[in-house]
Amino acid sequence: MRQHHRTPRLLGTLLLVAAAGTSLVGAAPHTRAAAPPVHVVPAPASVEPGGAPYRLTGDTRIRVDGSREARAVGEYLADVLRPSTGYRLPVGPGGAGGIRLRLGGKGLGDEGYRLDSGASGVTITAGRPAGLFHGVQTLRQLLPAAVEKKSVQHGPWLIAGGTITDTPRYAYRGAMLDVSRHFFTVAQVKRYIDELALYKVNKLHLHLSDDQGWRIAVDSWPRLAAHGGSTQVGGGPGGFYTKADYREIVRYAASRYLEVVPEIDMPGHTNAALSSYADLNCDGVAPPLYTGTEVGFSSLCVGEPRTYAFVEDVIRELAAITPGAYLHIGGDEAHSTSHADYVAFMDKVQPLVAKYGKKVMGWHQLTGAAPAKGAVAQYWGLDDTGAEEKEQVARAARNGTGVVLSPADRLYLDMKYTADTPLGQDWAGLVEVRRAYDWDPGGYLSGVPASAVRGVEAPLWTETIRSSADIDVMAFPRLPGAAELGWSPASTHDWDTYKVRLAAQAPRWDALGIAYYRSPQVPWPAR
Repeated sequence: MRQHHRTPRLLGTLLLVAAAGTSLVGAAPHTRAAAPPVHVVPAPASVEPGGAPYRLTGDTRIRVDGSREARAVGEYLADVLRPSTGYRLPVGPGGAGGIRLRLGGKGLGDEGYRLDSGASGVTITAGRPAGLFHGVQTLRQLLPAAVEKKSVQHGPWLIAGGTITDTPRYAYRGAMLDVSRHFFTVAQVKRYIDELALYKVNKLHLHLSDDQGWRIAVDSWPRLAAHGGSTQVGGGPGGFYTKADYREIVRYAASRYLEVVPEIDMPGHTNAALSSYADLNCDGVAPPLYTGTEVGFSSLCVGEPRTYAFVEDVIRELAAITPGAYLHIGGDEAHSTSHADYVAFMDKVQPLVAKYGKKVMGWHQLTGAAPAKGAVAQYWGLDDTGAEEKEQVARAARNGTGVVLSPADRLYLDMKYTADTPLGQDWAGLVEVRRAYDWDPGGYLSGVPASAVRGVEAPLWTETIRSSADIDVMAFPRLPGAAELGWSPASTHDWDTYKVRLAAQAPRWDALGIAYYRSPQVPWPAR
């Protein structure tokens, strides 16, 4: 298929124009109808309009090739479509027509796909199963928003005719959930995974330890979870994941083609661990559990050999239940650790990550030490962070360290939208929807080679976040913009057209039960 790169303003309307006024399969003679507008987020790389739309009916089948992965994606799609359409949508091999999921496409990479739609059916082609899954997310957005509801709705269920050819700009497109300040159950994490998957996010960074709570069971240090996980900000009951719980999160994320990136923050942000074991403290005295929100006061005892036995045990056990490539070792706000001690600590800990088969990821303060070969630094500074700190990151990037961008005054989902936002914080400023979207990761940090930028991540810290509804209203509508920054070509980046596509997502969120902030910057449809 030829790829045609269109201007941003056309992406949202090309397929609609192609479909308008065309005959539909199964429609009454001489009846003409138009497919609904195409407002896909993230914006596809290439859109080519043409032909009649496809109409989903009671006779539609989902046809998959013989692979287990394609079958699983087909069953996932059927599970999404059955409740609202009321159709059987059997999933099986072979045949023509209906919705076909096909592996074997060339030139689409690990996550790209091609979606061909016409009167006789829809075919999603991909080189790898992740591409099929991402193509299915686009297919969902080509259908009316009511398709997301859990009860039978009236159609018609039309998919505009044409071809979308789509591959991601960046391989790393992440979201972080802080489960340490406030604990979230496995079910709540799964809900967020489903929301992330809709927008082709492929990394879930779990912040598993901090001053306020330790959230993962470690067999060799059982008090970490039993004691360190027993509270949270404000003094609630806290909680922790058993290894079975964590494996279930990893499994579920993998079924949505997300990789879990676990974080154990160190040497600072460690009060929950220090409170659990007195001999991790330099003075041998365990501090009380902490339920406040201040940072920078805790530190592992860098000069004590037992510290590294502890760190190695934690890394070994966590790496064993984490199939993904990365293990995040934090490294931010270590204000109670001297620079010399910080460097010494990272020099000892990074090899332990490699010893157990993982790549190092850390907050960008890691670049103040000596990042290991293949390490990734996650930048969380601001637009106006000092030149010296930015140059430190840029120097590491020029020497081979990868960079994931999470500027706090752009992508921190816990920042307030406005001064009146009930939830969130404002230490990095107020972050409205346009500010979160309207910047370019490729040129954000001066001196960082474009080739060093691995992608973007939208963190959600939870000092003020207590429920799934809280997660939703802070993530939406900013999360889809972060996802688009990670997925879509820079050539499609345009606020004026994006805000229209974003507004069209609102009925879908309503159908899914996703709470969201109705920013005055976005032309939302009337409810």
